Amino acid sequence: MLTMMEYPGPMGQLSRAGELRMPFSDGVKYCILAMSLTLLLLALGILAWQIFRCCKEQHTTYIQQDTVRSDLLYSEEKPIEFENYSGALSTKVEDVRIAAHRLSRCLSAASSSLSVSSMVDEDIREQTAIKKVDGSVRFSVYYDQLQSRLVVTVLQVGGLQQHSETRSLQPFVKIRLMWAGSEGVELEGLKDEEGEGMPPILWMVLQEWRTRIVKGSCSPLFGDQFSCILQEDKHKLQHLTLRMEVRDFDKFSRHTVLGEVRVDLGQLDISYPLELQNDLQIPQKDLVGEVLLSLKFLPTSQRLEVGLLKVRVVLGEMCSDAVLYARVSIQCNQCKLPYQKSSAVSRCLVTVFNEVLMFSLPESPLDQCKIMVSVYETHTTSKSARNMIGQFCVWKEKNSEDEHWTLMMHTVRQPVAMWHSLLI
Repeated sequence: MLTMMEYPGPMGQLSRAGELRMPFSDGVKYCILAMSLTLLLLALGILAWQIFRCCKEQHTTYIQQDTVRSDLLYSEEKPIEFENYSGALSTKVEDVRIAAHRLSRCLSAASSSLSVSSMVDEDIREQTAIKKVDGSVRFSVYYDQLQSRLVVTVLQVGGLQQHSETRSLQPFVKIRLMWAGSEGVELEGLKDEEGEGMPPILWMVLQEWRTRIVKGSCSPLFGDQFSCILQEDKHKLQHLTLRMEVRDFDKFSRHTVLGEVRVDLGQLDISYPLELQNDLQIPQKDLVGEVLLSLKFLPTSQRLEVGLLKVRVVLGEMCSDAVLYARVSIQCNQCKLPYQKSSAVSRCLVTVFNEVLMFSLPESPLDQCKIMVSVYETHTTSKSARNMIGQFCVWKEKNSEDEHWTLMMHTVRQPVAMWHSLLI
């Protein structure tokens, strides 16, 4: 019989050799394990969030597309079913069509970018529909010759039409007292659009007022009175024009101009309180100055340099603390870039800035960009609110600015300067 004998020495060495030893303590090992588990859980959470987001976006897109199709079907079937009814129903159907058209454009923006020309055409259609609003303004004007004080009282606005069924009108009246500072003076780069050979009139805003807002009324009563002291000039009253704009207040966007009334004070006898009622007319812009602007496009770095060189406006009353500054904003394919402001320069007949503002453009075609320049006036010694003197836009689709834009595109990396009319 063979007897098996155990040798503890060699077996102990083999067992010790089979053990895995790490040059770390148990605390470090547990920390490494916890960090690994944390990173794994974080990666799984990110993956689950991305899957949930993708599914949610696809579901929202399908719902919006179904809504657009149902709206379009409703807008097409409704006129056939109720074609014998009054015109108010057709207006509602037209609004549904416009809303469905806008929504379909927004849904298709992911696959193809919208052109700026289509946006301009739609804005023009909306403004044309707004300009057809009927209405009138009842007001009174009085000039006190002893105190050289002009008193304007806005009494009532009547006959306004309701445009939206979702929100009611909130009308108010904005009043501008304008003076023909230079009549028949030739300006750089400005020509008579009508071809009559007479240079345009350069206006200056003397006073600007605003009535209170009346909510939910198409015939609001105001009774707001405004007054100002005019300079002692016998012929100055002959060059004054009262411009009253009826606007619809909007808290979250620009106020809608419903119409305007212009009154030439030189043609009226306002030595006693004179009450008038004028119908609303199509709003028009007035020339208040001109701006010398330079543009330079850098295609390699995708940058646009806007140079503000000079601003020429009518110089009224001498005010030592009056300063001008400009605000330049650029919009590219419905993406609005952060605006930039120039430094404040003392106001004079020709205010010289000579500043260059640089904008980094997004990856979109340059012909879809729009440059807006606004000139403001403020006072350094007093804490008065800023007063906008005028503004203008430069882009490709605007016929009057095509020349400057074309020169900029033909002379890349070189600044091109041109005068532009400043409107209000």
